Amino acid sequence: MFAGDHISKLDDKGRLVFPAQLKALADIEQTGRLRFVVRKNQFRNCLDMFLDKEWQRQSEGVRARLDIEFNEEHDEFWSAYTSNRDIVVPDEKMGRILISKELIEMIDVRKEVVFAGKDFKIELWAKEHFLESKKSGKEYIALAKKILG
Repeated sequence: MFAGDHISKLDDKGRLVFPAQLKALADIEQTGRLRFVVRKNQFRNCLDMFLDKEWQRQSEGVRARLDIEFNEEHDEFWSAYTSNRDIVVPDEKMGRILISKELIEMIDVRKEVVFAGKDFKIELWAKEHFLESKKSGKEYIALAKKILG
């Protein structure tokens, strides 16, 4: 379960240091090594970063609802669902990760990235967009009332 907001700077080679605080929250299973799937968020201007185990769980649930062998629309959906993603593994020495230039450009990162812990995933935001995306207390309450009644 991931929590907290952490800022990292993009280095000259396009790498980010994965925050130690989030690494400490990761449930590292038998491999002892972190492995993430990073993909473009479908609704907002950020990337979603899932532990490989969580990505597999969610993908299996989606895949189970599809017939990609004999239904063209299902195949098109699956192709879109599995596009725009990277597999990233923090390096052992510094904890740096390298996310493809294409994904970084999709969210308009210039220099600083916010790693925002959101329970089962981490959202990666260009710092400027992260600040713009925050809801006020009134906006949050209105949304909560609309969704939860």
